[in-house]
Amino acid sequence: MTKPIRFNAFEMNCIGHQSPGLWRHPRDRSWSYNDLEYWTDLGRLLETGFFDSVFIADVIGYYDVYKGSLHPALEQGVQIPVNDPLQLANPIAQATEHLGIGITASTSFEHPYTFARRLSTADHHTKGRVGWNIVTSYLESGARNIGQKGLRSHDNRYDVAAEYVEVLYKLFEGSWEEGAVLRDRERGLFADPTKIHEIGHKGRYFDVPGYHLCEPSPQRTPVLFQAGASGAGKAFAAGHAECVFISTPLKSATAAYVREIRAKAAAAGRDPKKVLIYAMATIITDETDEKARRKFEEYQTYASYDGALVLMSGWTGIDFGRYAPTDTVKKVETNAIISAVEHLSSGEKTWTIEELAKWGGIGGMGPLFVGSAATVADQLQEWIEETDVDGFNLAYALAHETFADVIGHVVPELQRRGVYPSAYREGTLREKLFGDGPLLPETHPAARYRDIQAVKRAEAEARTRIPEPATA
Repeated sequence: MTKPIRFNAFEMNCIGHQSPGLWRHPRDRSWSYNDLEYWTDLGRLLETGFFDSVFIADVIGYYDVYKGSLHPALEQGVQIPVNDPLQLANPIAQATEHLGIGITASTSFEHPYTFARRLSTADHHTKGRVGWNIVTSYLESGARNIGQKGLRSHDNRYDVAAEYVEVLYKLFEGSWEEGAVLRDRERGLFADPTKIHEIGHKGRYFDVPGYHLCEPSPQRTPVLFQAGASGAGKAFAAGHAECVFISTPLKSATAAYVREIRAKAAAAGRDPKKVLIYAMATIITDETDEKARRKFEEYQTYASYDGALVLMSGWTGIDFGRYAPTDTVKKVETNAIISAVEHLSSGEKTWTIEELAKWGGIGGMGPLFVGSAATVADQLQEWIEETDVDGFNLAYALAHETFADVIGHVVPELQRRGVYPSAYREGTLREKLFGDGPLLPETHPAARYRDIQAVKRAEAEARTRIPEPATA
């Protein structure tokens, strides 16, 4: 029997997200993304389907690679306008009891000290149901608009990310000891200052000498999500991520990725089974295969050719507007999402620009499953068996119709087959996902910062150590 299947909902605080043009459909709700009711209704819906979380993507910047202009993105509403994702955590949490809320935030555009306070606050307010999707960003427009001359090189962005999470681990795990918060009304003592420490971080990219502003939240460090698929991204994911997301239409590429991540996690001393890997996918389903196929064909009439290529150009850094529809995708060295370029130019499938736009017009870069509940369930189980992913990060075609269809048709079929949950575990998001405690395990690199005084002594010794002179 196939191992259990897990679902996340893949969303973004914008119109359409991965299906540009479908906001025009009369049944679509994504045009109302500015309303809290959109998000609270979505949260309640997903919880009826026992989704692990709603995973909210984000970009800082805009898609101006296609045709060398922002105009196509503005005309088609392609991830612009886009609102802040972290502010959605509280209303979704208030409308639900169990659903996790994964928030995307970039290590390239916000200082770790202030971000640590925002993330701890969200973890407090949601009673420990927040996850952080760690991204390094890929849009040059974002870098320009915060005063940088441009994006750092791809691998250097991961060097910055490694130090960024080190600062957060020190703040979350080491600044406030267990037992530091007393709340002693009799003695009038809220906290014990001897158990609250400056982190004394002095690194290549960040200097953070002081204390974390927040007392420890239910998870201390929220659940760590990550979606990097380049060499640097995979190394980072294997070292840090608890939930990993991959976007490729090919089972072979997905299986190779999963094997590599699990092997690297084991080599880093982590339990590879405690790294949950979700493949992005889109499901179009109905009572029968024929009804599902007709629904998909209806959706396609609303998909935007230019909108799809706006996304593809932004993700890859390649201006597909320079090519004819019949031209094929070639590998080009860029500073954007390297894995996206590799997937599209791998040689396993030759893509024309027109095919790329048609495929990417609904659901983005993951596989598309169209059919009845039984047909889709068969396909999902095949992917699980052949790739060893743990679940699927589901994009939508129509908000919230796509998720309602999955919950109404596919979830009961998977439950009938014994491969999908029918209840949530109690506790924080980390406890629901892994069945252990609310904190990161001792095998995670964050654990080494729990004795922050010892860490500071070791770092001070390393800074003052003078290399021995070389001998002839």
